[in-house]
Amino acid sequence: MENPLHGKLEAIWLKRGKGAPMDTRERATLIAGRGLVGNANQGGKRQVTIIAKERWEEIMQALGAQLPPTRRRANLMVSGIDLNNSRGRTLVIGACHLRIHGETRPCELMEAAWPGLQEAMRHNWGGGAFAEVLNDGEIARGDTVVWQAEQSR
Repeated sequence: MENPLHGKLEAIWLKRGKGAPMDTRERATLIAGRGLVGNANQGGKRQVTIIAKERWEEIMQALGAQLPPTRRRANLMVSGIDLNNSRGRTLVIGACHLRIHGETRPCELMEAAWPGLQEAMRHNWGGGAFAEVLNDGEIARGDTVVWQAEQSR
């Protein structure tokens, strides 16, 4: 039986540039303080963007749409992990630690992809989360994803 506290890394995508296609990868390298090697966005607090597979599927069902998750333009898709209200938490993918800094707000590209998509993604962190990379390492599709245990005060 699977552990309900563990999730899985379902997909990895790199963005070539603004508006450019998303490239699917089986593996990727993360650099602390920078992000994904080869991704257009580097540095700042928005080094990696993450969406939850279950939330994407809920939104698609609600809209009657069948868009591929690459249309969201996130870097990582996880399953079995709820990103809702995760600001300040640390997500562990394989051996890499990602500090969630906030919710990724859907932009007008989502509305262009499907009428009503931008609004649907505004609820329950439907646009996913953005994170800072805390340590260097490799990730691969299929890696285990867990929340780091909270430190007791």
